[in-house]
Amino acid sequence: MHLLRHLCLAPYFGLAFGLVYTFPDCTNGPLKLNTVCDRTKDPTTRAKALIALFTVDELIANTGNLSPGVPRLGLPSYQWWSEALHGVAYSPGTAFADSGNFSSATSFPQAITMGSAFDDPLIKAVATVISTEARAFNNAGRAGLDYFTPNINPFRDPRWGRGQETPGEDPYHISQYVLNLIDGLQGGIDPQPYFKVAADCKHYAAYDIENWEGHDRTSFDAQVTLQDLSEYYLPPFQSCVRDAKVASVMCSFNSVNGVPSCASSYLLQTILRDHWGFTDDRWVVSDCDAVDNIFSTHNFTNTYAEAVADALKTGTDIDCGTVYPMHLPDAFNQSLIDRADLEKALVRQYISLVRLGYFDPPSVQPYRQLGWSDVNLPDAQKLAYQSALEGIVLLKNDGTLPFNHTIRKLVIVGPYANATTQMQVNYQGGAPFVVSPLQGALNVGYEASFEPGTGISDGSTSGFAAAVAAAQAADAVIFAGGTDGSVENEAMDRTTIAWPGSQLELIAALETVGKPVVVLQFGGGQVDGSVLKNSPKVNAIVWAGYPGQSGGAAIFDILSGKASPAGRLSTTQYPAAYAEQVAMTDMKLRPSGSNPGRTYKWYQTPVFEFGHGLHFTSFSVSWRRTPARQYNIQSLISRASSGLLDLASFDTFDIVVRNTGKVSSDYVALLFVNGTAGPAPHPNKQLVSYTRLHQIAGGAASASSLSVTLGSIARADTAGNLWLYSGFYQLNIDTGPALLTHRFELVGKSTQITSWPKNPSI
Repeated sequence: MHLLRHLCLAPYFGLAFGLVYTFPDCTNGPLKLNTVCDRTKDPTTRAKALIALFTVDELIANTGNLSPGVPRLGLPSYQWWSEALHGVAYSPGTAFADSGNFSSATSFPQAITMGSAFDDPLIKAVATVISTEARAFNNAGRAGLDYFTPNINPFRDPRWGRGQETPGEDPYHISQYVLNLIDGLQGGIDPQPYFKVAADCKHYAAYDIENWEGHDRTSFDAQVTLQDLSEYYLPPFQSCVRDAKVASVMCSFNSVNGVPSCASSYLLQTILRDHWGFTDDRWVVSDCDAVDNIFSTHNFTNTYAEAVADALKTGTDIDCGTVYPMHLPDAFNQSLIDRADLEKALVRQYISLVRLGYFDPPSVQPYRQLGWSDVNLPDAQKLAYQSALEGIVLLKNDGTLPFNHTIRKLVIVGPYANATTQMQVNYQGGAPFVVSPLQGALNVGYEASFEPGTGISDGSTSGFAAAVAAAQAADAVIFAGGTDGSVENEAMDRTTIAWPGSQLELIAALETVGKPVVVLQFGGGQVDGSVLKNSPKVNAIVWAGYPGQSGGAAIFDILSGKASPAGRLSTTQYPAAYAEQVAMTDMKLRPSGSNPGRTYKWYQTPVFEFGHGLHFTSFSVSWRRTPARQYNIQSLISRASSGLLDLASFDTFDIVVRNTGKVSSDYVALLFVNGTAGPAPHPNKQLVSYTRLHQIAGGAASASSLSVTLGSIARADTAGNLWLYSGFYQLNIDTGPALLTHRFELVGKSTQITSWPKNPSI
């Protein structure tokens, strides 16, 4: 065993810092006769043939996200870290031009807004555009082939600074969202022969704290029961890994039950690879510097050498950071790792690149033909607009919206009145344009002006007088505010969920003018709108989240009646007192003496509930086929086709949705189930299916089907196993007073349908 020194890695780092994306030359380069260039061989064989040529120095040098490649083999440097959460985004691996070609990419709404559309085909279409543009950037040498996206941690606590990056709080909803997103990003479910791009589901696992009252994500130890892991925190990852066949997974900063995620054999081997079937042609990357944190902040090991050895041997294949290249030499010299450990990680990485066509000629790959002419196409612009439109939620309306023909002169007041990049928030790229609320109003023909009035967190009232004066001269007043990236962001949690700054005071001042007042609420984490909901002088509230490049256009098409709202909240809006009732560090979902319960499943008194959303019309829902009143558990299981019982069909519920008003509108059918079967406590209800029906004309009807799986009806026991419990249940369509209900009974013996892996440390 030869000894390594840090000094021997220096040449590799120097090469990596001058990174320009290129492809290996399999025609004339040093690798031309190596099996990695043989397209008749399988990806594993090809990758192993390449990695066998690496020296130990070269293996170690290529364990970080910034891989220098191997110059003597003609293997180029490669940056594994690119981003594309809601469009190709600024990141270490992505280079936007200052102007002209590749200076922008389509900027879709943030995930929290797209999640509120509850439209899975839309999500797949968005992801398809993103991956097309990502490939175009890669072909121009401006981005990688793999993207550290999406963020699928459920939005458990409204104070979380990164909740806006997620589709919402419900694990079933996120599971369906990510299944469709990965399908669009990767070019299919486990596509052959080539992945379009390699996606990365993050942050695994139980990560939803940034920095709250001294509890930092880099040292936080999330204490999570097996029941909550199985039922809430991990279903989106199961969907991403097992069902969507994602190419990679990112382990998170935090520890789970005493073990850093990136050093957890329970998470990375027992659950990820053994239970979900995350095969060796897929890889795990750490969140950036999370491997460093194993030693530096979690104090889980005594040395860096032990930390990197633990991470590598438990299955973290790539260190997004520098501690692998810096400290793996020590680990190797101390016999904490061997060549086989290094090769396993590198083979996993390069199998992925083989499947991305990295070593194959462009002429045989359609994705290698994409270029600037495929970026920001008219259809992509329409889709960005449609995504914003579908995700906008009408929270309150007394009939003021849509504005009638007498409303022609508007004043838009507030910190979002003329916002542009603010509506993209984080993990964004350069947009080709951003339509502000002001511009959106002008575009539909209003005479519009704006007054900031106040900032997001500004406690000053100095701008109130100008705002009130402008309101007095207008036919209607639009207040555009809420939260933004200055109060909710990566490394930044909130301590309050009240409206920040003096925004509510300014709205109250605008109410005194006596003109119609419409509040546009922006931001991902909800704020307590109780005062606005209860004020008769606030005529309407519209939640827009972070609506992206066409946000202003979508908002004012709705306000003017050119389009109709049909989005639904994908999170619960809690009263401000909630932030004083439970610590962010309490990971439990179920209510207790120190926890009023989390999410719509367990919390009782929201301001606006999960799934809430009004329309400009009214709907009725009926059964197209009357559902069964009784289901036998053993019959359900016996008729399930071989395979995964949680994905087996429970039943398909056929409905007819009728627009009983006059305005054409989409309708999101949300199907919930509740009941008293099984052990207490029982959830208030849980989402088991949904669909979005499009443009139902006034007086017309549309039929649809809601498919429900056994896993959706099941509940987890304290060990995390899913059970079908005998007893009585009720189906409910829609929130509030349900539009349609149906009672049924599960009969027979309560039966376990899945087994959750045991954690030896609990």
